[in-house]
Amino acid sequence: MTAEDPVEFNLHGINQVQVREQIGLNFAAALRSFLRQDPNIILVGEIRDFETAEIAVKASLTGHLVLSTLHTNDAPSTISRLMNMGIEPYLVATSVHLICAQRLVRRLCKECKDQVPMPRQALADIGYGPEDAGVVQVFKGRGCPTCNNTGYKGRVGLYEVMEITDAMREMVLTGASAIELKNKAIEEGMITLRGSGLRKLKAGLTTVEEVVRETVL
Repeated sequence: MTAEDPVEFNLHGINQVQVREQIGLNFAAALRSFLRQDPNIILVGEIRDFETAEIAVKASLTGHLVLSTLHTNDAPSTISRLMNMGIEPYLVATSVHLICAQRLVRRLCKECKDQVPMPRQALADIGYGPEDAGVVQVFKGRGCPTCNNTGYKGRVGLYEVMEITDAMREMVLTGASAIELKNKAIEEGMITLRGSGLRKLKAGLTTVEEVVRETVL
């Protein structure tokens, strides 16, 4: 079951509910109604307030898979955001399993992309290690009729996926900051948004400007 604002795509086999604030049918009200019907999976379009967050967390703790979105800068900040909304740390630690942050960057046009020189130090400054900084080839679009002379055609996603491990749950319970959680996640293998961008850059899919504009070190 989904609560969405608005319902953008009709999906076969899924019960979709259009949120209507004017008549009191907000995310929280829809969620309460969902729980009486015992669904396996619940999707909440967006967690905007404490009430919605609280019901979503309780639904998660009673055996439902809850999928939702939040506005934060990166994956680790999601934990802090939920606690700032008023959710207790022990509830956040036990209910959150996986967080995915994402950004869209413009994809280079395949028809007119050319390799451009880039100083090794400049590549090191944006996050490449000493080895990669010496071998990465950087591309830029010249502009052609295919891409309306922009040098870009389409978009590609950058993803930061943070799995909440037992060690991270302990950190949440002890009040760890988003920075501490981020460092722990990286230690456990998480690729940051900047890291994902550097991989796309190395693969020749986008430009340095796009990666730097959409991500931070």
